[in-house]
Amino acid sequence: MRSLSEAFTAAVVLLIAGVGAAAEAPSPGAIPVRIEGSPAEGFRLLRAGRPFRIQGVGGHQHLDVLVACGGNTIRTWDVDTLLRETDGVRLIDRAASLGLAVTVGIWLGHERHGFDYGDPQQLQQQRQAVTRAVEALRDHPAVLSWGLGNEMEGPTGSGDSEQIWQEINRLAGLIKSRDRAHPVMTVVANINPAKVAAIQQHAPLVDILGVNAYAGATGVGQQLRQLGWQKPYCITEYGLPGPWETEQTAWHAPVEPTSRQKAGMYNAATREILADPACLGGYAFLWGQKQEATASWFGMFLPTGEKTITVDAVTDAWTDRWPDDRAPVLRDVEMPLAGKRLAAGTTLRVVARSTDPEGEPLSYAWEVRRESSDRKTGGDAEQSPEVVPGCIVSADDRGVATVRLPREPGSYRLFVTVRDGHGSGNIDNWPFQVGSGSR
Repeated sequence: MRSLSEAFTAAVVLLIAGVGAAAEAPSPGAIPVRIEGSPAEGFRLLRAGRPFRIQGVGGHQHLDVLVACGGNTIRTWDVDTLLRETDGVRLIDRAASLGLAVTVGIWLGHERHGFDYGDPQQLQQQRQAVTRAVEALRDHPAVLSWGLGNEMEGPTGSGDSEQIWQEINRLAGLIKSRDRAHPVMTVVANINPAKVAAIQQHAPLVDILGVNAYAGATGVGQQLRQLGWQKPYCITEYGLPGPWETEQTAWHAPVEPTSRQKAGMYNAATREILADPACLGGYAFLWGQKQEATASWFGMFLPTGEKTITVDAVTDAWTDRWPDDRAPVLRDVEMPLAGKRLAAGTTLRVVARSTDPEGEPLSYAWEVRRESSDRKTGGDAEQSPEVVPGCIVSADDRGVATVRLPREPGSYRLFVTVRDGHGSGNIDNWPFQVGSGSR
């Protein structure tokens, strides 16, 4: 006997094929997108009949910069973001006016947030929300694909819940019954054999597998091939190793790569993603700024809006040329406090000197913040630690500063932000710990 999941899948396949109640035909406003290819030869998207390689980002800010850098797609995590108006213009309309495609994120419930994939009432409400989202946006010319959920299987664990993947399959079927013009992608946190097997068995209606991967982003394609994945995939979040993947101090503070190291990581990952014929492209993370472990870990822009060297790095990978105005580059570091435990009140000379590729003068802003005490998992919102006053004794315009360590014992970070005055900048930080005693 077939399982209920298999029976539902068969019914939806018939529905999509036009047997019974036919799926609605694409409207004149929609730009049709389809997938062609095979595991042997590779896959590609065809948008309005033309090959389309995703040079994308996760985020919705600085869209004019994205276009200038050679990007062509944005990915969001929920529909409300796309419908929100700024100066009377919805984000999705703004994207279309700039020639950008959109992977429309449809947020699905997470069990760690209290969602129960065994609760019929919650499932029905979620199905209704998915239906409303598709019906609201399926005719929009910016839509490239549907991003069904984001790490709803959980950022940790095996991710092989039969309940979750059967429901993803049902939702994929609902989307396909209402929109034949755009493929359905579901997004997971990394991959493992059990997770991939569960998706293949219980969610065959998913067209594209989106994988959020950081340290291991460039190895996803090979892993999927070894696991027998037969469909295309995307890297839906990538950039640098996450705080959970890097070196830790003795007090378990993650050591953030320098801005210059980040640039190399973004550039290499982007090039390798685009080189895999089974991969439809990728979405660099984060095209904006957020607090996650630190205020600078994933943000490709400063909090004040300047682009960083990571933006320049993906620009080079997308277009084979660096932008005309490049961000400052970290060149020289002398950081005697980095990774150390020092006495309270110690005064130190530190150096973090950058150069500007165009020779523009640079400004430096230093600050000390406490180590984050609000660490979350899966990208959940965190509070940013406040600046500790009185720590910067002096600073010059050459990247040299005198720092007096806080009087209160604890874990801290020293940040330096560099700006060129023309829309570019960089930010770096170093963790340190203050013990008892003073000098």
